[in-house]
Amino acid sequence: MNKFFLSISTQEKIIFVKNLAVMMKAGVPILASLKILIKQTKSKSMIMILNQFSEDIANGHSLSSSLATFRNIFGDFFISIIRVGETSGILYENLNYLAEELKKKQELGRKVLGAFIYPIIIMIATFSITAFLTIYIFPKILPVLMGLKAELPWSTKGLIILSNLFVNHGFYFFLGIIGIIILIWLILRIEKVRFFSHQVILYLPIVGSMSQNYNMANFCRTLGLLLKSDIKIVEALSITSETTNNLVYRKELQNISHEISKGEEIFKHLERNTHLFPVMLSQLVSIGETTGNLTETLLYLSDFYETKFDETIRTLSVILEPLLMIVMGLIVGFVAISIITPIYEITQNIRH
Repeated sequence: MNKFFLSISTQEKIIFVKNLAVMMKAGVPILASLKILIKQTKSKSMIMILNQFSEDIANGHSLSSSLATFRNIFGDFFISIIRVGETSGILYENLNYLAEELKKKQELGRKVLGAFIYPIIIMIATFSITAFLTIYIFPKILPVLMGLKAELPWSTKGLIILSNLFVNHGFYFFLGIIGIIILIWLILRIEKVRFFSHQVILYLPIVGSMSQNYNMANFCRTLGLLLKSDIKIVEALSITSETTNNLVYRKELQNISHEISKGEEIFKHLERNTHLFPVMLSQLVSIGETTGNLTETLLYLSDFYETKFDETIRTLSVILEPLLMIVMGLIVGFVAISIITPIYEITQNIRH
Protein backbone atom coordinates (compact mmCIF):
# COMPACT_ATOMS: atom_id res chain seq x y z
CA MET A 1 0.00 0.00 0.00
CA ASN A 2 1.28 3.47 -0.93
CA LYS A 3 2.10 5.87 1.93
CA PHE A 4 -0.34 8.36 0.45
CA PHE A 5 -3.27 6.01 1.10
CA LEU A 6 -2.27 5.11 4.67
CA SER A 7 -4.49 6.51 7.38
CA ILE A 8 -4.76 5.94 11.12
CA SER A 9 -7.21 7.42 13.61
CA THR A 10 -6.36 9.60 16.61
CA GLN A 11 -7.42 6.70 18.86
CA GLU A 12 -4.86 4.41 17.18
CA LYS A 13 -2.15 7.04 17.73
CA ILE A 14 -3.09 7.29 21.42
CA ILE A 15 -2.97 3.50 21.86
CA PHE A 16 0.40 3.33 20.04
CA VAL A 17 1.95 6.05 22.21
CA LYS A 18 0.52 4.72 25.49
CA ASN A 19 1.59 1.12 24.85
CA LEU A 20 5.05 2.21 23.77
CA ALA A 21 5.40 4.32 26.95
CA VAL A 22 4.33 1.39 29.16
CA MET A 23 6.83 -0.99 27.55
CA MET A 24 9.65 1.54 27.71
CA LYS A 25 8.97 2.08 31.42
CA ALA A 26 9.19 -1.70 31.88
CA GLY A 27 12.64 -1.63 30.28
CA VAL A 28 11.69 -3.26 26.95
CA PRO A 29 13.96 -2.01 24.11
CA ILE A 30 12.17 0.10 21.52
CA LEU A 31 12.71 -2.39 18.67
CA ALA A 32 11.26 -5.26 20.74
CA SER A 33 8.38 -2.98 21.80
CA LEU A 34 7.52 -2.26 18.18
CA LYS A 35 7.51 -5.96 17.30
CA ILE A 36 5.12 -6.64 20.21
CA LEU A 37 2.85 -3.82 19.01
CA ILE A 38 2.81 -5.28 15.49
CA LYS A 39 1.43 -8.55 16.86
CA GLN A 40 -1.25 -6.73 18.88
CA THR A 41 -2.39 -4.38 16.10
CA LYS A 42 -5.27 -5.25 13.78
CA SER A 43 -5.18 -2.15 11.56
CA LYS A 44 -3.41 -2.90 8.26
CA SER A 45 -2.21 0.70 7.94
CA MET A 46 -0.78 0.67 11.46
CA ILE A 47 0.94 -2.67 10.87
CA MET A 48 2.63 -1.28 7.73
CA ILE A 49 3.76 1.83 9.61
CA LEU A 50 5.09 -0.18 12.59
CA ASN A 51 6.94 -2.54 10.23
CA GLN A 52 8.62 0.48 8.64
CA PHE A 53 9.52 1.82 12.11
CA SER A 54 11.04 -1.55 13.05
CA GLU A 55 13.06 -1.72 9.84
CA ASP A 56 14.37 1.85 10.24
CA ILE A 57 15.34 1.39 13.89
CA ALA A 58 17.02 -1.95 13.10
CA ASN A 59 19.12 0.00 10.56
CA GLY A 60 20.19 2.52 13.18
CA HIS A 61 17.65 5.31 12.60
CA SER A 62 15.84 7.12 15.40
CA LEU A 63 12.08 6.82 15.94
CA SER A 64 11.57 10.53 15.19
CA SER A 65 13.40 10.28 11.83
CA SER A 66 11.26 7.27 10.95
CA LEU A 67 8.13 9.17 11.97
CA ALA A 68 9.22 12.01 9.66
CA THR A 69 8.69 9.74 6.65
CA PHE A 70 5.01 9.66 7.67
CA ARG A 71 4.77 13.40 8.38
CA ASN A 72 1.41 13.69 6.61
CA ILE A 73 -0.05 11.16 9.09
CA PHE A 74 1.59 12.15 12.39
CA GLY A 75 2.34 15.86 11.87
CA ASP A 76 5.15 18.12 13.11
CA PHE A 77 3.84 18.32 16.67
CA PHE A 78 3.92 14.55 17.17
CA ILE A 79 7.38 14.21 15.59
CA SER A 80 8.89 17.13 17.53
CA ILE A 81 7.76 15.79 20.92
CA ILE A 82 9.32 12.40 20.12
CA ARG A 83 12.53 13.98 18.77
CA VAL A 84 13.03 16.11 21.89
CA GLY A 85 12.32 13.10 24.11
CA GLU A 86 14.99 11.06 22.29
CA THR A 87 17.67 13.77 22.36
CA SER A 88 17.09 14.73 26.01
CA GLY A 89 16.65 11.17 27.32
CA ILE A 90 13.06 11.70 28.49
CA LEU A 91 11.25 9.80 25.74
CA TYR A 92 9.06 7.94 28.24
CA GLU A 93 7.85 11.22 29.80
CA ASN A 94 7.24 12.82 26.42
CA LEU A 95 5.28 9.79 25.23
CA ASN A 96 2.96 10.24 28.21
CA TYR A 97 2.66 13.99 27.53
CA LEU A 98 1.86 13.21 23.90
CA ALA A 99 -0.78 10.59 24.79
CA GLU A 100 -2.45 13.07 27.16
CA GLU A 101 -2.38 15.85 24.56
CA LEU A 102 -3.82 13.63 21.82
CA LYS A 103 -6.58 12.50 24.17
CA LYS A 104 -7.49 16.08 25.10
CA LYS A 105 -7.57 17.14 21.45
CA GLN A 106 -9.72 14.12 20.66
CA GLU A 107 -12.16 15.05 23.45
CA LEU A 108 -12.26 18.65 22.24
CA GLY A 109 -13.03 17.47 18.71
CA ARG A 110 -15.81 15.20 20.01
CA LYS A 111 -17.34 18.15 21.87
CA VAL A 112 -17.42 20.15 18.62
CA LEU A 113 -19.01 17.21 16.80
CA GLY A 114 -21.46 16.66 19.65
CA ALA A 115 -22.58 20.30 19.48
CA PHE A 116 -23.77 19.84 15.90
CA ILE A 117 -25.10 16.26 16.02
CA TYR A 118 -28.43 17.26 17.61
CA PRO A 119 -29.21 20.03 15.08
CA ILE A 120 -28.29 17.70 12.20
CA ILE A 121 -30.57 14.94 13.54
CA ILE A 122 -33.46 17.43 13.91
CA MET A 123 -32.91 18.72 10.37
CA ILE A 124 -32.80 15.20 8.92
CA ALA A 125 -35.97 14.24 10.83
CA THR A 126 -37.76 17.40 9.67
CA PHE A 127 -36.92 16.96 5.99
CA SER A 128 -37.64 13.20 6.15
CA ILE A 129 -41.15 13.76 7.56
CA THR A 130 -41.78 16.59 5.09
CA ALA A 131 -40.59 14.48 2.16
CA PHE A 132 -42.76 11.53 3.29
CA LEU A 133 -45.89 13.68 3.52
CA THR A 134 -45.14 15.52 0.27
CA ILE A 135 -44.05 12.59 -1.90
CA TYR A 136 -46.11 9.65 -0.60
CA ILE A 137 -49.16 10.90 1.32
CA PHE A 138 -50.15 14.07 -0.54
CA PRO A 139 -50.15 12.60 -4.13
CA LYS A 140 -52.67 9.93 -2.98
CA ILE A 141 -55.04 12.60 -1.66
CA LEU A 142 -54.48 15.07 -4.50
CA PRO A 143 -56.73 13.32 -7.12
CA VAL A 144 -59.67 13.51 -4.68
CA LEU A 145 -59.09 17.22 -4.09
CA MET A 146 -58.72 18.00 -7.79
CA GLY A 147 -61.81 15.91 -8.65
CA LEU A 148 -64.07 18.00 -6.43
CA LYS A 149 -62.98 21.17 -8.27
CA ALA A 150 -63.00 23.17 -5.05
CA GLU A 151 -61.02 26.36 -4.51
CA LEU A 152 -57.80 25.28 -2.81
CA PRO A 153 -55.93 27.39 -0.22
CA TRP A 154 -52.68 29.05 -1.33
CA SER A 155 -50.67 26.76 0.97
CA THR A 156 -52.14 23.68 -0.73
CA LYS A 157 -51.41 25.11 -4.17
CA GLY A 158 -47.82 25.69 -3.15
CA LEU A 159 -47.61 22.15 -1.82
CA ILE A 160 -48.97 20.80 -5.12
CA ILE A 161 -46.15 22.55 -7.01
CA LEU A 162 -43.60 21.21 -4.53
CA SER A 163 -45.05 17.70 -4.66
CA ASN A 164 -45.02 17.65 -8.47
CA LEU A 165 -41.43 18.83 -8.45
CA PHE A 166 -40.38 16.03 -6.10
CA VAL A 167 -42.44 13.30 -7.79
CA ASN A 168 -41.60 14.18 -11.39
CA HIS A 169 -38.09 15.59 -11.01
CA GLY A 170 -37.00 14.26 -7.60
CA PHE A 171 -33.96 12.43 -8.96
CA TYR A 172 -32.61 15.58 -10.68
CA PHE A 173 -33.47 17.68 -7.62
CA PHE A 174 -31.40 15.50 -5.25
CA LEU A 175 -28.68 15.16 -7.91
CA GLY A 176 -28.56 18.96 -8.00
CA ILE A 177 -28.23 19.14 -4.20
CA ILE A 178 -25.35 16.64 -4.29
CA GLY A 179 -23.75 18.67 -7.09
CA ILE A 180 -24.03 21.88 -5.05
CA ILE A 181 -22.46 20.18 -1.99
CA ILE A 182 -19.55 18.89 -4.11
CA LEU A 183 -19.14 22.35 -5.70
CA ILE A 184 -19.04 24.04 -2.27
CA TRP A 185 -16.50 21.42 -1.09
CA LEU A 186 -14.29 22.09 -4.12
CA ILE A 187 -14.55 25.88 -3.69
CA LEU A 188 -13.62 25.60 0.01
CA ARG A 189 -10.45 23.78 -1.00
CA ILE A 190 -9.21 27.07 -2.48
CA GLU A 191 -7.06 28.55 0.28
CA LYS A 192 -8.26 32.16 -0.13
CA VAL A 193 -11.90 31.05 0.05
CA ARG A 194 -11.19 28.89 3.12
CA PHE A 195 -9.37 31.79 4.77
CA PHE A 196 -12.37 34.08 4.14
CA SER A 197 -14.84 31.44 5.44
CA HIS A 198 -12.75 30.96 8.61
CA GLN A 199 -12.72 34.73 9.05
CA VAL A 200 -16.51 34.91 8.71
CA ILE A 201 -16.98 32.13 11.29
CA LEU A 202 -15.09 34.17 13.90
CA TYR A 203 -17.58 37.07 13.54
CA LEU A 204 -20.73 34.96 13.84
CA PRO A 205 -22.71 35.24 17.12
CA ILE A 206 -22.02 32.39 19.60
CA VAL A 207 -20.35 30.25 16.90
CA GLY A 208 -17.57 32.85 16.63
CA SER A 209 -17.05 32.78 20.39
CA MET A 210 -17.03 28.97 20.33
CA SER A 211 -14.45 28.96 17.52
CA GLN A 212 -12.24 31.46 19.36
CA ASN A 213 -12.30 29.48 22.61
CA TYR A 214 -11.59 26.25 20.73
CA ASN A 215 -8.59 27.78 18.96
CA MET A 216 -7.31 29.42 22.15
CA ALA A 217 -7.49 26.10 24.03
CA ASN A 218 -5.58 24.35 21.24
CA PHE A 219 -3.03 27.16 20.87
CA CYS A 220 -2.25 27.40 24.60
CA ARG A 221 -2.07 23.65 25.20
CA THR A 222 0.07 22.87 22.13
CA LEU A 223 2.50 25.75 22.70
CA GLY A 224 2.67 25.03 26.45
CA LEU A 225 3.44 21.36 25.91
CA LEU A 226 6.10 22.12 23.27
CA LEU A 227 7.80 24.62 25.60
CA LYS A 228 7.57 22.09 28.45
CA SER A 229 9.46 19.68 26.18
CA ASP A 230 12.26 22.29 25.84
CA ILE A 231 11.53 23.17 22.22
CA LYS A 232 12.68 26.70 21.35
CA ILE A 233 9.93 29.33 21.27
CA VAL A 234 10.25 30.19 17.55
CA GLU A 235 10.11 26.53 16.49
CA ALA A 236 7.29 25.86 19.00
CA LEU A 237 5.18 28.67 17.53
CA SER A 238 5.86 27.43 14.01
CA ILE A 239 4.76 23.89 14.93
CA THR A 240 1.70 25.23 16.79
CA SER A 241 0.64 27.17 13.69
CA GLU A 242 0.81 23.98 11.59
CA THR A 243 -1.46 22.14 14.03
CA THR A 244 -4.07 24.93 13.88
CA ASN A 245 -6.99 24.24 11.53
CA ASN A 246 -8.31 27.81 11.35
CA LEU A 247 -6.29 29.58 8.62
CA VAL A 248 -6.75 33.01 10.22
CA TYR A 249 -5.11 31.85 13.45
CA ARG A 250 -2.50 29.89 11.50
CA LYS A 251 -1.43 33.05 9.69
CA GLU A 252 -1.27 35.07 12.92
CA LEU A 253 0.79 32.41 14.71
CA GLN A 254 3.22 32.35 11.78
CA ASN A 255 3.46 36.15 12.08
CA ILE A 256 4.13 35.84 15.82
CA SER A 257 6.87 33.28 15.14
CA HIS A 258 8.44 35.70 12.63
CA GLU A 259 8.26 38.64 15.09
CA ILE A 260 9.68 36.58 17.96
CA SER A 261 12.68 35.65 15.81
CA LYS A 262 13.39 39.42 15.65
CA GLY A 263 13.31 39.66 19.46
CA GLU A 264 9.75 40.86 20.06
CA GLU A 265 7.75 39.45 22.98
CA ILE A 266 4.65 37.32 22.30
CA PHE A 267 2.22 39.44 24.33
CA LYS A 268 2.89 42.56 22.21
CA HIS A 269 1.66 40.83 19.07
CA LEU A 270 -1.34 39.44 20.97
CA GLU A 271 -2.22 42.96 22.19
CA ARG A 272 -2.31 44.25 18.61
CA ASN A 273 -4.84 41.57 17.61
CA THR A 274 -7.51 41.65 20.33
CA HIS A 275 -10.19 40.57 17.80
CA LEU A 276 -8.42 37.18 17.66
CA PHE A 277 -6.66 36.96 21.02
CA PRO A 278 -8.62 37.99 24.16
CA VAL A 279 -7.16 40.73 26.39
CA MET A 280 -6.89 38.29 29.30
CA LEU A 281 -4.65 36.03 27.20
CA SER A 282 -2.19 38.80 26.33
CA GLN A 283 -2.10 40.03 29.95
CA LEU A 284 -1.36 36.59 31.43
CA VAL A 285 1.15 35.77 28.68
CA SER A 286 2.89 39.07 29.48
CA ILE A 287 3.11 38.06 33.16
CA GLY A 288 4.29 34.58 32.19
CA GLU A 289 7.06 35.97 29.97
CA THR A 290 8.16 38.44 32.65
CA THR A 291 8.26 35.87 35.49
CA GLY A 292 9.63 33.00 33.37
CA ASN A 293 6.49 30.88 33.95
CA LEU A 294 5.14 31.04 30.41
CA THR A 295 4.72 27.25 30.13
CA GLU A 296 2.61 26.96 33.29
CA THR A 297 0.61 30.05 32.29
CA LEU A 298 -0.21 28.59 28.87
CA LEU A 299 -1.27 25.23 30.31
CA TYR A 300 -3.50 27.03 32.84
CA LEU A 301 -5.02 29.11 30.02
CA SER A 302 -5.68 25.99 27.92
CA ASP A 303 -7.85 24.58 30.72
CA PHE A 304 -9.54 27.96 31.18
CA TYR A 305 -10.49 28.30 27.49
CA GLU A 306 -11.59 24.69 27.26
CA THR A 307 -14.00 25.39 30.16
CA LYS A 308 -15.25 28.49 28.33
CA PHE A 309 -15.66 26.38 25.18
CA ASP A 310 -17.81 23.89 27.13
CA GLU A 311 -19.96 26.76 28.44
CA THR A 312 -20.41 28.15 24.91
CA ILE A 313 -21.50 24.72 23.65
CA ARG A 314 -24.08 24.49 26.44
CA THR A 315 -25.34 27.99 25.58
CA LEU A 316 -25.59 27.04 21.91
CA SER A 317 -27.53 23.89 22.80
CA VAL A 318 -29.94 25.84 25.01
CA ILE A 319 -30.63 28.29 22.14
CA LEU A 320 -30.72 25.76 19.30
CA GLU A 321 -33.00 23.13 20.87
CA PRO A 322 -36.18 25.25 21.15
CA LEU A 323 -35.35 27.12 17.93
CA LEU A 324 -35.01 23.91 15.93
CA MET A 325 -38.19 22.49 17.45
CA ILE A 326 -40.08 25.64 16.39
CA VAL A 327 -38.67 25.44 12.85
CA MET A 328 -39.51 21.72 12.68
CA GLY A 329 -43.04 22.39 13.95
CA LEU A 330 -43.57 25.20 11.41
CA ILE A 331 -42.39 23.13 8.42
CA VAL A 332 -44.27 19.96 9.34
CA GLY A 333 -47.28 22.01 10.48
CA PHE A 334 -47.39 23.88 7.14
CA VAL A 335 -47.43 20.58 5.21
CA ALA A 336 -50.04 19.05 7.52
CA ILE A 337 -52.32 22.12 7.34
CA SER A 338 -51.95 22.26 3.55
CA ILE A 339 -53.26 18.69 3.39
CA ILE A 340 -55.94 18.90 6.10
CA THR A 341 -57.44 22.35 5.36
CA PRO A 342 -58.99 21.54 1.91
CA ILE A 343 -60.30 18.20 3.21
CA TYR A 344 -61.96 20.01 6.14
CA GLU A 345 -63.48 22.70 3.87
CA ILE A 346 -64.83 20.09 1.42
CA THR A 347 -66.34 18.12 4.31
CA GLN A 348 -68.03 21.26 5.62
CA ASN A 349 -69.49 22.06 2.16
CA ILE A 350 -70.84 18.50 1.77
CA ARG A 351 -72.65 18.78 5.12
CA HIS A 352 -74.30 22.00 4.02
